[in-house]
Amino acid sequence: MLQPSDFQHRRQQLMKRLKKNSVALIASAPHHHRNRDTEYPFRQHSDFFYLTGFNEPEAVAVFVPGRKQGEFVLFCREFDPEKAIWTGQHAGLEGAREHFGADEAFPIAELATQLPDLFADRDRLYFHIGHEAGFDAQVMAAVNVVRGRARTGVQAPYEFVALEQVLHELRLFKTAAELDLMRKAAAASVKAHRRAMRVARPGRHEYEVEAELLHEFGLQGCRSPAYPCIVAGGKNACVLHYTANDQALRDGDLLLIDAGAEYENYAADITRTFPVNGKFGPSQRLVYELVLQAQAAAIAEVRPGQRWIEPHEAAVKTLVQGLVDLGLLEGKVPKLIKEGTYKKFYMHRTGHWLGMDVHDVGAYKIGGKWRELQPGMVLTVEPGLYIAPDCTEVDPRWRGIGVRIEDDVLVTEDGCEILTAAVPKTVADIEALMAEAA
Repeated sequence: MLQPSDFQHRRQQLMKRLKKNSVALIASAPHHHRNRDTEYPFRQHSDFFYLTGFNEPEAVAVFVPGRKQGEFVLFCREFDPEKAIWTGQHAGLEGAREHFGADEAFPIAELATQLPDLFADRDRLYFHIGHEAGFDAQVMAAVNVVRGRARTGVQAPYEFVALEQVLHELRLFKTAAELDLMRKAAAASVKAHRRAMRVARPGRHEYEVEAELLHEFGLQGCRSPAYPCIVAGGKNACVLHYTANDQALRDGDLLLIDAGAEYENYAADITRTFPVNGKFGPSQRLVYELVLQAQAAAIAEVRPGQRWIEPHEAAVKTLVQGLVDLGLLEGKVPKLIKEGTYKKFYMHRTGHWLGMDVHDVGAYKIGGKWRELQPGMVLTVEPGLYIAPDCTEVDPRWRGIGVRIEDDVLVTEDGCEILTAAVPKTVADIEALMAEAA
């Protein structure tokens, strides 16, 4: 679990990176209604939680470097004992100071009256510009109040900067404490995928396997998945973000599962593809082993100093050569890659950043060039092949086969660490695990 000192350190790192005489602010996530008076479970905005650890809606955090009265100001709900009876404890102003390290705390109802004083005589204002129209309006209304004080000698911020330019670079590099949480999310996800392999069989439905995944997440202390589970049998695996999960599993089909748990706001992201009946068919095995080979080639490129694009390029080169060998593509590999002919079978990138968000923050290019991988970065490596069921230009034996294999990979000082390696992914290991459960 992250400690108050972790959040304090993050705030200090942020304020060191703000330009001189600046102020920054960020709003919490709102509650979202599911229907009428029923709300979805609350999930805090990742950036807000990263800086505060404060897990309530209706809050705004303001960071004012060098302010004598305190640099961290938190606006939040006042403590309401009657509300606590109905929905549980909440921090209140005293808790904001004592438990979350706020130097000052004010009722959220006072935001409009207090912001102008916090903005006064600050040159630059950092916030999430354009993300939420209502908050943008609140911020600019406060700026305009300060502008109205010009004759008193007060200066309003004149430069507006996207907060994510600074904050997301901090989030990209994971600390040891963050990696502990990611390993716990990964371990829970590993157990869930192994459970799914044991329980899947012909005649069961995709949603039954999804229920097993969610059950295991919960048993491991993960109250929610990091994203909606993809449980795609047969041709459904050719739909990249399939989440209907309502079809019966058929003998002879593959089952693609893309699912990861969230543990204390940190995500895991694993994909495995395996045969519903426990045995790969000949065509399925050829496609599967090609994707596995591509993943191995990509992971071999994950180390400090390599460019972000290099694992993807290694995967594409392997996949295209394999597609030619299998007769699914014709031509010279370099030309097929240059022309993008392979994209009818492999249309996505080989990975993304991973952290508090499953598609986590951080630039992929710097100065127009693909950035170098560095220790502390975590990314997914997930090549795939998807041969549409209506792809008439290929032999029928290939049609409707969809395969993706995905692991979570940490860049280390001397290479990489696969955080999710305990889920079987060789043909022999998958078949052995499924045979044990039969």
